[in-house]
Amino acid sequence: MGCDAGGEEAAAERKASKKAGAVEVVAPADVEVLANLTGCKVTIRIEARELREGACHTETGDYLITTFPEERYKLTWLDSAAYGGTFLVGPRWAISAQPEVLEPLRAKVGGTVRRLRDPNATTGS
Repeated sequence: MGCDAGGEEAAAERKASKKAGAVEVVAPADVEVLANLTGCKVTIRIEARELREGACHTETGDYLITTFPEERYKLTWLDSAAYGGTFLVGPRWAISAQPEVLEPLRAKVGGTVRRLRDPNATTGS
C-alpha cells in the first residue's frame, strides 16, 4: 500500500526515458537547476504555492520551465493544458517549448516528451 501515484508516474517516466535513449539521471524539480543544466539564465515569471515558472531565451529557442511542489500539481497542470502542446516532463517539472527545442533539452535534463491533444481541434473528414 505505501506507494503513491506520483511516485509510480515518476518511475514510469524514468523507465520511458531510458528506453528512449535519454540521459539516465532526470533533473530535480528546481527552476534554477533546470535552467542551469540547459544553459539558460532564467527569468522567474510566477512564484505561487502550486508552481514556479521561469522563462528562458537561448540560441536553441525559447521555453518555459515549470516546477511543482508535488506530482499531483503537475498532473493537474498538464490536464488543464486546454491548448494541447508538446512538453518535456520529469518528476515534478515540465518544460514548454516547440517540439524541435525539446529534444536537445531532453539530452541535458532527461524526462519524457509528451504530446497533448488540443481538445478544441477539429479533424477534417
